[in-house]
Amino acid sequence: MALFHKIEDTISALKVETLSQERKQTLLPLIDYIKENIKEKQEIRINFICTHNSRRSHLSQVWAQTMAYYFNIKNVFCYSGGTEATALFPVVAETLQHSGFEIQKISENNNPIYSIKYAENEHPIIGFSKTYEHDFNPKSKFAAILTCSQADGDCPFIVGAKKRISLPFDDPKAFDKTPQQAIKYNERSLQIATELFYVFSQINS
Repeated sequence: MALFHKIEDTISALKVETLSQERKQTLLPLIDYIKENIKEKQEIRINFICTHNSRRSHLSQVWAQTMAYYFNIKNVFCYSGGTEATALFPVVAETLQHSGFEIQKISENNNPIYSIKYAENEHPIIGFSKTYEHDFNPKSKFAAILTCSQADGDCPFIVGAKKRISLPFDDPKAFDKTPQQAIKYNERSLQIATELFYVFSQINS
């Protein structure tokens, strides 16, 4: 079963040619990690980590899982976590919905749980804020992807990680409660989507 049509349209509009050579070099360790695991016939576990697990790490988790499906890369399991737990910021869910994901809030509390679907017959991604070592996340043989410079500095060593990769993105939180909020969250989401499209496009090339 294919991706939801609107997500396919969003992916088709991504401009991979805008990626700089410098940024492609930053993405290379993640490409290498995925290729190595495929070669070794190992499951590919990727845990995207930022400080609060509220914005960038969730966007990265969702787009990585979606791109693995889009490029038919099997045995990819994407996670996210923080150095502390807060809540998935609601504008992140709205931004993903705008790109074609089906979002349902399946619990109501200070840290709501979201179901995030990218295809009719695939398991939804379960989105909620948690620490990176939370029981929901893998304990060993995973790549730890640091999506913010603060988490990168706070976590010099991540227990169980097979590989640690710094992949920082600017925080859209800087535009919260401003007229630019929706535009800037969408920009960041599409930047992350573009970079992860590039990563997964390189796996079988």
